[in-house]
Amino acid sequence: QAKYSNPNFKVQLPTMNLGCIHGGDNPNRICARCELHFDLRPLPGMDMKALRQEILDTLQPVAKSRELSLTFEPLFDGVPPFETPAEAELVRVCERLTGHSAEAVAFATEAPWLQKLGMETLVMGPGYIDQAHQPDEFLELSQLDPAVRILKGLINEFCL
Repeated sequence: QAKYSNPNFKVQLPTMNLGCIHGGDNPNRICARCELHFDLRPLPGMDMKALRQEILDTLQPVAKSRELSLTFEPLFDGVPPFETPAEAELVRVCERLTGHSAEAVAFATEAPWLQKLGMETLVMGPGYIDQAHQPDEFLELSQLDPAVRILKGLINEFCL
C-alpha cells in the first residue's frame, strides 16, 4: 500500500483476496500440507511478474525460518491492468457521446490485450456491472437504443 496507489479507483490500492484454502483431512490434526489460492488485482503500471516475485521473496524467508517448504505456482498468467489516459481522444469522444465522465473500474476485460496490439481501448457498454455474470443476468431493452446511438456516433467520429 505504501508503494502503489491510484486515486482513479474507488479502492485506490492493489487488492489481494485469500479466497480458497485447502489443508488437512481432519479438524483435530495438524495438516502436513496446505494450499492457498489467492487473487491479486494490480493497478495500472504494476507488473504482475514483479508482484509475484515480491510475494515469493516475502514468503520464502518465513517458510524457511519455520522449516517449511513453499511452492509458488501461478494458476494462470493473470490479466494485466490497463489504463487509457483521460485526455485520450477516444475518452473525450465517449464522454461527449454519453454525457458521462469516464471512470476507472476494478474488473478484468480483454482490454489490456487489445491495447497491447496498439489499439486505443476503453471499456464501455450498456447494462450494470452488478447484474453482469450473475445467474439472472439481464440487459434492459431500454438500454439498447442509447448504446446503438453511441456506437453510431463512434463510427461517425472515427470511421467515416
